[in-house]
Amino acid sequence: MKQLIFCLVFLPITLIAQDYVDVFKFGYSYTDQAKFKDTNENTPINALNAAVTLPIELNSKHVFLTGIDFSSQNLWLSPEYSQSTTLYNTLLKVGLATTFSEKWNTTLVLLPKIASDYKTISGDDFNFGIYAIAKLKKSEYFKFRFGLYASTELFGVFATPIFGAYYLSPNKRFEIDASLPITAAVNYHFESVTVGFDYFAIGRSYNISQETSTLVYVDQRPIEASTYIQFGLAENSILLRAKLGYSSNTNEVYAQGDRLNYRISAFSFGDNRTQLNSDILSSIFFKFEAIYRIHLKKNNATSKI
Repeated sequence: MKQLIFCLVFLPITLIAQDYVDVFKFGYSYTDQAKFKDTNENTPINALNAAVTLPIELNSKHVFLTGIDFSSQNLWLSPEYSQSTTLYNTLLKVGLATTFSEKWNTTLVLLPKIASDYKTISGDDFNFGIYAIAKLKKSEYFKFRFGLYASTELFGVFATPIFGAYYLSPNKRFEIDASLPITAAVNYHFESVTVGFDYFAIGRSYNISQETSTLVYVDQRPIEASTYIQFGLAENSILLRAKLGYSSNTNEVYAQGDRLNYRISAFSFGDNRTQLNSDILSSIFFKFEAIYRIHLKKNNATSKI
């Protein structure tokens, strides 16, 4: 069954395929009671994330991309543990976007990161990812994208192809932004109010110093889907979102060194690992997000990214 587990990965770089850039994003989510499978125990889940993305235009064809993402999540990994665990992830984004023509452009981003409980930082806390994507502009309203994300993780090597598109209706009210199997959003704009649906898949591993007889890590693969209402302020430069969603809450604990061969998108190969905690069942979550957005001019080279 574990070979068929739907494992998707969070793309930790803002996709600047639109005529705007989300320079700063902040989010906080809360789950009241996520139950452990086959027990009467449960855990609250508190999660926080923040991201800064700074595109710097070098010339008419190249844009340097830099930024940082930070996230934390506090939960009980097992009802047998004596305390909850906070999982931290800090990721640096360094890349280059290149425009080849009116129709074609590419983005390449290097993604070094530190992911653990941050109690003791060691070499096991460091991993490295790479994100490469090409974008084809089919019309003023439609763009197609395809590429690859790959990273080293404590369970082994992960890789997934990316296929997606961006569409904005001629009246600029209906919008679709998808990079499957990682993320997707569909929304409709009513002046300063927007309603929508989004899907977000996260794949990370964390080195932790849990109170166990063996050193362990967390293989985290929650899949989130939510509906939201968004309010725009200051000519839609400041966006406030309230979300209600459903998460799969996959946080599996394994002994360090217990690895699979590799994972490609939804499929794990050579996965004979022994899980050391009970599964956390899916649950409803509430989330608040705040975004600072810069709108780009049509003739700005950055808008071609």
